[in-house]
Amino acid sequence: MAQMKASQSLVKELANWHVDHVYGIPADSLIDGFAAEQDLVRYIQVRHEEVGALAAAAEAKLTGKIGVALAAVGPGAVHLIYGLCDAKMDHTPMLVIISNVATSMMNTHYLQDMDEDQLFAGLNGFHRQVSDAKQVPGTIRAAIQAAYDTQSPSVVIIPDDLANVEIDYEALPVQSQAKLVLAGTDEQVAETIALIKAAKHPVMLVGTGIRNAQSEVVAFAEKFGLPVVTTAPAVGYLPSNFANNLGAQGTIGTQPAFEAMHMADLVVMVGTSYPFMRFMPRTIKTIQINHSSQALGEQFPAVQMVRADAKTYLAQVIKAQPDDLPESPFLKTCRIARQNWHGYLDERVKARPDGLLTPEAVLRQVSELVTSDTVYGLDIGNNTVWSTRMLPFGDGQQMTMSSWFGAMGYALSAGIAAKLTYPDRRVITVSGDGGFSMVVQDILTQVQYQLPVINVVLENGGYGFIRQEKAKAGQSDYALKFINANWAGVAENMGAIGLRVTNDDTLKAAIQTIKQHLAAGDQQPIVLDAVVTDEAPLDTSTMKLDPDKYSDRMIGEFRVKYHLDGDRYPSLRRILNRLEAAK
Repeated sequence: MAQMKASQSLVKELANWHVDHVYGIPADSLIDGFAAEQDLVRYIQVRHEEVGALAAAAEAKLTGKIGVALAAVGPGAVHLIYGLCDAKMDHTPMLVIISNVATSMMNTHYLQDMDEDQLFAGLNGFHRQVSDAKQVPGTIRAAIQAAYDTQSPSVVIIPDDLANVEIDYEALPVQSQAKLVLAGTDEQVAETIALIKAAKHPVMLVGTGIRNAQSEVVAFAEKFGLPVVTTAPAVGYLPSNFANNLGAQGTIGTQPAFEAMHMADLVVMVGTSYPFMRFMPRTIKTIQINHSSQALGEQFPAVQMVRADAKTYLAQVIKAQPDDLPESPFLKTCRIARQNWHGYLDERVKARPDGLLTPEAVLRQVSELVTSDTVYGLDIGNNTVWSTRMLPFGDGQQMTMSSWFGAMGYALSAGIAAKLTYPDRRVITVSGDGGFSMVVQDILTQVQYQLPVINVVLENGGYGFIRQEKAKAGQSDYALKFINANWAGVAENMGAIGLRVTNDDTLKAAIQTIKQHLAAGDQQPIVLDAVVTDEAPLDTSTMKLDPDKYSDRMIGEFRVKYHLDGDRYPSLRRILNRLEAAK
């Protein structure tokens, strides 16, 4: 046991849990511990606490290891709420450590004296304010353990006068408990197989719970002849070139995924409690496979609910079915629709509305920079739609996004976390100009720590995703357009490499310039500022294409509105009818 400042014991306890860096803006006495123990834990000085909190959340999503953010009393603490909410809604282990005014100043209307305890009470699973310096290391330990156990954020509040009090500290061994493996029964396996064989239009819907079961998902889909649809956060877990992969369902989705889900008579839900299932036809039967009992039946009634790990249960079912099921007309139809969809995306790559680049064209060129180990940080908005449709996944790439909180500014923050965590991997972020402008100051963080992140900005001069939602509701786009800076020029002024593209020639030249910088091993971050059309992406949240559900007039109006030619991009129903008529 050794005597040291409480702030030093805090840092040593973080190191004891294999935390090697934290994010924040130094202030108050807590920073003294990090100064004294900087060889153990790096303090990453961000330019806005919001970015630090989002970076901590992104790091935890990418690695499964707890992310840590710190802030000073009052305003600094409040700025962390943005990332804290993201971590809570995405079930992410995260630790937030904040200062408070000195204990003698609490509740006296002193400068920055605010009730932080009450402010943070509903945003985390573990919440504790230290009242004695000796409590600091034990509270940090309990907070980290709770964050892992509950997969949620923890908050620890430390009054400023306690940080530098001398205490005794001894590191206790950290014992990570083996994760309980949940398997299904033989009866459940047999029922799953029987339900799939009885279905005419079965679809597999997968979520982030398949993170460790990617090969099993592919093998399962091939054996049982299932088209696979993903939730948006799970897009990165399925190979883009897998013939049964239809893409994501919903607004951040694809045409074949939407149509397949709405034609399905059975949906095999694996590792997801997909909230939008509540809007699906109640005639659909579902098999739900999830390690969380709470998630089973949470969003949609199921004919079979299996509490099991995705990897374990899918392997059980695969083993129990020796022969591949014959390829059904429905699967053939889905594969044709998938090919047609890629043809549509190719058309968008070539299009030049009003002489401007499309986002699809920009991201197709950006794909030339993608390696098998690339880590993507995606922002929120139409840029998310284009990214999930256009970027390659499934060859070792990882992706992180703000799935349920929808935090603008997430991509740049995630880029910082990804490059610090994986310094030898390529990191590409994609933002809209709205989200990028919220956090652009932290390009300076990337410069300061020599993080060669490739930051792609799709600049269309407005909040496009919100404008699209307003248009669907018949509302105006008042206050949803804005002026932009030359973001490439801003980046240059910050010490980064700035490249502004407005047409094919400048785009191709910029990609070549980026390749040259990467080949040379330059450590400067890059901002690729691409001026693009403000056309909204094809809306795949509600597609009026099925002749069994919509009139010819309604289908025609939808196709005209979204420039979706009926001959080149026929509905799934039409393709299936043709195949069955040709038998």
